[in-house]
Amino acid sequence: MLLILLQKEFLLEFRQRYALSGIVLYVFSMVFVVYIASIKVQPQVWNVLFWLIVLFASINAVVKSFVQESGARQLYYYQIADPSMLLLAKIIYNTLLLLVLSLLSFGTYSLVAGNPVKDLALFSLTVVLGSIGFSIAFTFIASIAAKANNSATLMAILSFPVILPILLTLIRLSQIALRLLQDTSYKKDIINLLAIDAILLTLTFVLFPFIWKD
Repeated sequence: MLLILLQKEFLLEFRQRYALSGIVLYVFSMVFVVYIASIKVQPQVWNVLFWLIVLFASINAVVKSFVQESGARQLYYYQIADPSMLLLAKIIYNTLLLLVLSLLSFGTYSLVAGNPVKDLALFSLTVVLGSIGFSIAFTFIASIAAKANNSATLMAILSFPVILPILLTLIRLSQIALRLLQDTSYKKDIINLLAIDAILLTLTFVLFPFIWKD
């Protein structure tokens, strides 16, 4: 069932091309602004701008997870699929989507603003953990926002307190990867990020069935 639901997500994306086209447009627009500004981006600024690009592009990509599905289609899924499997399929798909987004952002951003990353392994791990955290948080929030009329506004409001600790931890780990901070205890930050992801995932699977039945 999980593979079938995951295949459904890819087929919907292939037919509509909503997320990918929006991601490409947003990322290239932000990178183009940096390019035409001809600003010499310092590593500290580079780090913050990179995660801001990834953050807002992630919101645009994941917000459509439930909004794009009509009430009739959601009722059909409710009758044939387990809500946990449906949610897991969306989280896996959105994680893969955000990984592609992050790689695209990193590649294009590095072309115009340089690549100050010193520890590529740590930075890559940070990107993977960030994609997982963003996917879990935004997917769950999108399921709540889809029940409201003004879903985009509600998602922005609900996302801030959930995403803030993840974003701050990601920026700190990236600073270490860029050698802006000399910290040998960064493993604690990785454990904290994994703990946040685990808590969000647990809450998501506990609460989503009740939201799905509403």
